[in-house]
Amino acid sequence: MALRVVVCQLDIAWEEPEANCRAVAALLAAATPPKGSLVLLPEMFATGFSMNLAATAQAPDRPVERFLAGTAARLGLCVVGGVVRRDPPSTLGLNQAVAFGPDGGELARYSKIHPFSFAGEDRRFARGREVVTFAWGGFAVAPFVCYDLRFPEVFRVATRAGANLLVVIANWPAAREAHWLTLLAARAIENQAYVIGVNRCGRDPNAAYAGQSRILDPRGQVLAAGGDAVGVVEADLDLEALLAYRREFPVLADLDARFLPDV
Repeated sequence: MALRVVVCQLDIAWEEPEANCRAVAALLAAATPPKGSLVLLPEMFATGFSMNLAATAQAPDRPVERFLAGTAARLGLCVVGGVVRRDPPSTLGLNQAVAFGPDGGELARYSKIHPFSFAGEDRRFARGREVVTFAWGGFAVAPFVCYDLRFPEVFRVATRAGANLLVVIANWPAAREAHWLTLLAARAIENQAYVIGVNRCGRDPNAAYAGQSRILDPRGQVLAAGGDAVGVVEADLDLEALLAYRREFPVLADLDARFLPDV
């Protein structure tokens, strides 16, 4: 049985959570994803890539997470989206990908391991501490956030932990679009995994964004791709095809674990 993946590519309104939640709801109303689907939203989808924790970090009642949980429950599927929480031991934030299931319960929460120091993210956000996986639709899903894509070590750790569906939610700028496309394909090929890149489009006060969300198979071939505008990118993922490819071309069996990092 195939897993339907639905990627929502947004032009995120700057620091306007309610407007962005309405935009997601409208896209999903038009897409009508079937029950059991995996719906994916960009990094910091409710605010944009802002270093202003007063705007991005959620209030104690966590309205953005309640929206995600409610959407998952209402539609009977899994939703993964980018949120910000405060890091309790510090004054910093945590840039996270959180997954909710059809009962509205949390399935997984991943904190970005590599803050984007080039934009000063490391001064406002704490570094995540571990790779996370969760089960959905027969797959083992590992979520990552944007700049993580440049660090193949964490993807290899996820693959060694059993992941076969690697998700990267992002606010990836148009200035480095070629890197986005190349690195997504590389992560798919080297891990023999489905890879999904979930990007935003449009502009914020600091940058223009590439869009170009895409779904790649374990050979690095593009199954579905978005352009540079708002829209939905969809594909059905075949677990049996992935397992068959790994059997036919058993690259991962030759991996030398002595050289893997501790993450």
